[in-house]
Amino acid sequence: MLRSLIHAGAALLAALLLITTGCARKTSVRVLPPPPAPAVAGSTETGIASWYGAPYHGRRTASGEVYDMQQLTAAHRTLPFETWVEVTDLDNGKRVEVRITDRGPFVDGRIIDLSHAAARAIGLIGPGVVRVRIDILSVPTITAAQNWYAVQAGAFLDQDRAERVRAALERGYGSARLVVRPGSPPLWRVLVGRAASERAADAIAQRMRQQEGSAFVVRLDDAPAPSTAVRQP
Repeated sequence: MLRSLIHAGAALLAALLLITTGCARKTSVRVLPPPPAPAVAGSTETGIASWYGAPYHGRRTASGEVYDMQQLTAAHRTLPFETWVEVTDLDNGKRVEVRITDRGPFVDGRIIDLSHAAARAIGLIGPGVVRVRIDILSVPTITAAQNWYAVQAGAFLDQDRAERVRAALERGYGSARLVVRPGSPPLWRVLVGRAASERAADAIAQRMRQQEGSAFVVRLDDAPAPSTAVRQP
């Protein structure tokens, strides 16, 4: 029952995202997300990038700032807000530098959601999804209170369905909560656990993938984000 609820919600969310981002290419094979990349300047991560635009333009991002799709920004699941990364399209070699201001993407197999402007810079608008490499250029100075992680087990447009999944996971894993992403309609995310490191959270995620079928690590953003970015030359 729980697996069917999660899969049904994931399918509905994926369909909505494909409509709102204009993604034309679909992958026929489900790819599990790789282990989260460490937030260290000089480290890299490789995977699938997508983009988001008009439906979210003018809304608050997870960091609290207003999303402007014409700015070079991006959403990532675990990198601290105000991290700067270079995104390289591995098919055409085009590159763009973006600042992390939001959380996402909430679709298995994807590692970063670019703004409309950033997607246009590397030729992502047409394909919708492309394989990229992320190079971390700089990370902000953050407090230890911000270094907490959880496992996202699903994202739902139906709050009641999300609550049923949350309750079932809480019984199985001891801790689960809902986090809402404002919008029209809002998106209800089910987060499980609270770990002090990405490695610990990934261990929970691996167990959940075996038992529930869908899970990836996300950073918890309970503490305020840093007010300014620290950009290294």
